[in-house]
Amino acid sequence: QVQLVESGGGLVQPGGSLRLSCAASGIIFNRFAMDWYRQAPGKQRELVATITSGGSRYYVDSVKGRFTISRDNAKNTVYLQMNSLKPEDTAVYYCHAVTPISYWGQGTQVTVSS
Repeated sequence: QVQLVESGGGLVQPGGSLRLSCAASGIIFNRFAMDWYRQAPGKQRELVATITSGGSRYYVDSVKGRFTISRDNAKNTVYLQMNSLKPEDTAVYYCHAVTPISYWGQGTQVTVSS
């Protein structure tokens, strides 16, 4: 049974930082790319960042220079370090495994507000 469990969301002031974690089980983690997506109220889910099995990274333009995706294959965990957060980063953030059958976590809420 595949499980992706996100943690680390919360309420933070503009300019602050958060680190999201996603612990994976039930997949051969180091073989697959992993993504972070987000969905704000009334908007479509969007891809935020991807890290391949080889460690290559992709970011959506709106987070470049502020967010960093990383992975620890020994811990089957992918991270999203989010710095200089803005109110427009407010969303539910989802972890996604790029496997033949897509798997998603349950999401973690990030709210950026003063």
